[in-house]
Amino acid sequence: MRGSVRKRGDTWTWYLWVPDPIIGTPRQRTKGGFRTKKACQDALSDALADLRKGTFVEPSRRTVASFLTDEWLPAVAAEGRRPGTVANYRIHVTAHVLPALGGIELQQLSPAHLNGFYRALLSQGRRDGRPMAPKTVRNVHNLLHRALQDALRWGLVTRNAASAANPPAGKSPERAVWTPDQLRAFIAHVRQDRLYAAWMLFATTGMRRSEIAGLRVADVDLDAARVNPRLPRVLVDHVAVVSEPKTRAGRRTLALDPATVAALRDHLVLQAAERELLGASYADSGLLCTWPNGRPIHPARFSDWFQQHATAAGLPRITLHGLRHSYATAALKAGVPVKVMSERLGHATVAITPGHLLARDPRHGRAGRQHRGWPHPRGRPQRDSEPSH
Repeated sequence: MRGSVRKRGDTWTWYLWVPDPIIGTPRQRTKGGFRTKKACQDALSDALADLRKGTFVEPSRRTVASFLTDEWLPAVAAEGRRPGTVANYRIHVTAHVLPALGGIELQQLSPAHLNGFYRALLSQGRRDGRPMAPKTVRNVHNLLHRALQDALRWGLVTRNAASAANPPAGKSPERAVWTPDQLRAFIAHVRQDRLYAAWMLFATTGMRRSEIAGLRVADVDLDAARVNPRLPRVLVDHVAVVSEPKTRAGRRTLALDPATVAALRDHLVLQAAERELLGASYADSGLLCTWPNGRPIHPARFSDWFQQHATAAGLPRITLHGLRHSYATAALKAGVPVKVMSERLGHATVAITPGHLLARDPRHGRAGRQHRGWPHPRGRPQRDSEPSH
């Protein structure tokens, strides 16, 4: 096997005859753009070495943008990944990766490109120009690493540039939680709320918002005092869709305390009365938490209502996911073993739980921006049209 180099305009190009793996006859491959003859000869030597080892990658002008949007994202979706995961990948690719790296040829992408990209995200990576959290930048890096690993496996590149890049550590920030007394104050405040049973589930089981939004009546066994979240309702491009559990550990059965069982019994009585009142116009979705007419509740509604209740109760501002952390933090402090708590939270491994529960008491330091009422100050997309309960 031999090749040659030739000057074309102001740059140099190498030429190499490569046997076609299907028809057997050699085909000429070229790669240009080298500024010096030596650089071109060195690249040709590398190509010849790869050809002898069977690791030769055909030169391609394929860009990062075309690879991610036309090849990788469709392949990930075809794998049957959770819709929310695919949607998150698409958002990161569209909002962050393509504007910065999309025009670079995939085979020319280098660790230096990625390091500069990560620095830019850390300095002003958010849409409003503010710095992006290291954890989020790390998530973008993990996406690119997986995509480039697939490109390497598919024979499109000779190495995974992300493997040699330097992403930030990506530690999770401390999360604000409520104390047990504040949890009790919240429960007392929502005692007369129509969805009191849902708030009890949030506060006493640590279930995710998607799990409670997708919880069916059939998933609750009040005689055994247990609940089995099977089909979470997650958001994909702001639309609620039924998904698989986030992890295998998400398929779990949770014990319920007597107070939560009592709240659920009262809720089912109320739901039956609403069904009887509306008759044929009742839309029976089979879900536990619905509008009075039986229609599913958009998962984001729970977050909005939670903020309204917390503000009305005079409690420090935390997120609805922070309520899950509040439950777990209180349970761990009360002596519940980490393994038991990990299983109840549905974490993939026990190792996730301690680090996942780094929290700060909102009574110390800034508790966050004050709630500004409905609609949300950032202008969330229009959801369902029913009035607030």
